[in-house]
Amino acid sequence: MADPRRRPGRMAGPRRTRPGQDPVVGALQDPVLRQDGMSIITDWTAEKATAFGQENLGFQHNLHERPMFDDEGLARLLDLYPRDKLGVFTMGEDPKAWTTWRKGAAGTLSGDQLLEAAKAGRIWLNLRQTNDHVPEYAALCDEIFAEKEARVPGLRTFKRDLGMLISSANAQVFYHLDVPLVSLWQVRGQKKVWVYPVADPYVGELALEKIVLRETAEQFAFDPAWDSGAAVYDLTPGRMVTWRQNAPHRIENGPMLNVSISIEFMTPAALLRANVIYANGVLRRRLGARPRVQDGFGPTAVAKLAVARGAKALGLQTPHVRHLPVTFGLDAARPGMLVEA
Repeated sequence: MADPRRRPGRMAGPRRTRPGQDPVVGALQDPVLRQDGMSIITDWTAEKATAFGQENLGFQHNLHERPMFDDEGLARLLDLYPRDKLGVFTMGEDPKAWTTWRKGAAGTLSGDQLLEAAKAGRIWLNLRQTNDHVPEYAALCDEIFAEKEARVPGLRTFKRDLGMLISSANAQVFYHLDVPLVSLWQVRGQKKVWVYPVADPYVGELALEKIVLRETAEQFAFDPAWDSGAAVYDLTPGRMVTWRQNAPHRIENGPMLNVSISIEFMTPAALLRANVIYANGVLRRRLGARPRVQDGFGPTAVAKLAVARGAKALGLQTPHVRHLPVTFGLDAARPGMLVEA
């Protein structure tokens, strides 16, 4: 018997190959968009290539034109992605109230039902490391990074995490920072991103050390007065922004469903910086030192890399992993409604 919740003509399974499509890739990516010589990012310049990974930069891209991001493609993705790894969250409306970020569970809802819940409610679906679990997203990740490494002189990337974000109208992500480098690609809907300097008062070295040492969550207290010092990006389909490593940022969706690609990655310089910050935290806590962050591959930074690796090998710092409890579920019969646990 047909599932009454699934709209006529909709399938969560693989699409059929259309005439002219790659029989291996099938309908996952349009070959017109994958042909040799066509860039995903359409406004590369020599200046942007040189500054990539060092500065906040905005780009234009064409990923929003691919059929893998329409409703059928997203429902299929939600069906294929491991359910136990799917992040389901809701949050309050005050950008200062980061403790209202709550974790939920998707239960047995189908991909179609999860997409309808995102359209109707106030939830944020986070599919981390989609490239590790769904083959077409692994191919997309390889395609994106092949272009980046071809365009940016000397760029070498690793620890690549291509995640999908499917989120409700007016949902937000609170003020936080990430340890790796990040790029955010808008595919559907509109969102505003505030990116703040990597400096006091936005984030001090002590706060940065706590995050890298995993003593605290990536989210932390926010003062709305800091908005005056932020770079603000209005993301619409076909826009991407990337920012300096460890830059605090926050996000607010427009009044519609949003679909974005969040990519985290490391470079040798970014990994060294993360280890310098880790070593600084160890030296401050173990020896009472007052270390500073060094950028680049100087002798002090390389020595701190050895300190960080040694501290990790010896287990000198115990990370305090924050596990949010599941406090709500989703109602299959009432899209967008939360069922308190």
